[in-house]
Amino acid sequence: MLWITNAHIITLDANQPDSRALLIDRGRVVAIGEAADRLAGEMNRVEKLDMGGRTILPGLTDAHIHLELYALGLQRVDCETDTKAECLQRVTERAAASPPGDWILGHGWNQNVWANGFGNLADLDQAAPHHPVYLTAKSYHAAWANSTAMRLANLSDTSPEPTGGSLGRDAQGRLNGILFENAMGLVERTIPEPQIDQVEAAIQSALPVFWRLGLTGVHDFDRRRCFMALQNLHRRGELKLRVIKSIPLEELPHAVALGLQSGFGDEFLTIGSVKGFADGALGPQTAAMLAPYENNPQNRGMLLLDAEELFERGRPAVENGLSLAVHAIGDRANHEVLKAYAQLRAVEASLPGYNPEHRLRHRIEHVQVLHPEDARRLA
Repeated sequence: MLWITNAHIITLDANQPDSRALLIDRGRVVAIGEAADRLAGEMNRVEKLDMGGRTILPGLTDAHIHLELYALGLQRVDCETDTKAECLQRVTERAAASPPGDWILGHGWNQNVWANGFGNLADLDQAAPHHPVYLTAKSYHAAWANSTAMRLANLSDTSPEPTGGSLGRDAQGRLNGILFENAMGLVERTIPEPQIDQVEAAIQSALPVFWRLGLTGVHDFDRRRCFMALQNLHRRGELKLRVIKSIPLEELPHAVALGLQSGFGDEFLTIGSVKGFADGALGPQTAAMLAPYENNPQNRGMLLLDAEELFERGRPAVENGLSLAVHAIGDRANHEVLKAYAQLRAVEASLPGYNPEHRLRHRIEHVQVLHPEDARRLA
């Protein structure tokens, strides 16, 4: 047993909001306050830890993370810089330390904080002339590639626009190296995929980062490879993080066929919600809006799922005990998701054995812009 004393413990229990002592047995809190002191005094073998008045909080949970992307991202070029020049310098340095032909991967750029906005092909071609380069934006809804990467993806000035995405172009219609939404996949599919053991190792390396931040749990929205890595770590007793794992919307038929339901699992790895995308993001101006973007009167973003399609695709989830978690940032996207959720609630209420106290906990991921008339509909 571990007896923690002389601490300022925030319990989040309204009946005893703070305490100075805590008793832990095999990873579980068994008593707090005077009860912890009394029980510890009755035990023959207790490890005592004096905290010197330090504060102890319950572990925090990150409600939305892409665990594989984040863990692997710690190994990539950090592009979250104040200037484009600084980002390009980091790419140059990584290229100088990498064999020619190796992919240079990075993440975190945000053209909105750069004085001269988006980068282009020529910038990256100069920074890394002998490497394919692919840098994802901070939002993960846009990417920046160089000519070598675009060539490997068989993209040219005459390439058609992909469904649910767009290829950035200059005033002459030539590709400029910026990819939005589903267009990102055209380059990503040419990048060698990490193996499951590499993802496992990356997640393990990231765990101390989470712990230092006070995180003991996450809701993960990455895909199958990450889920496999998490299961392998869990089986070996090496998953020191509680994970709620989402299911991609396109995998819903498989989940239904297997009989998976939200909440299945144990205290360290649990099935969460079915994840879909209703729109893009504000940074690259792909979030679906009711009004046009400022200084861009033809652009209202990209609506990837309207209410009708979300209802039709989400109904099998609701009928089989799976909650939905839909990404919606723009006010138009949020309006459509709320409309679909209202319809899906009615479906759920009509199911045999429905209990309102155990309703599915649907979510909207982000809700960054909401029309005032939709605010009450969230409740």
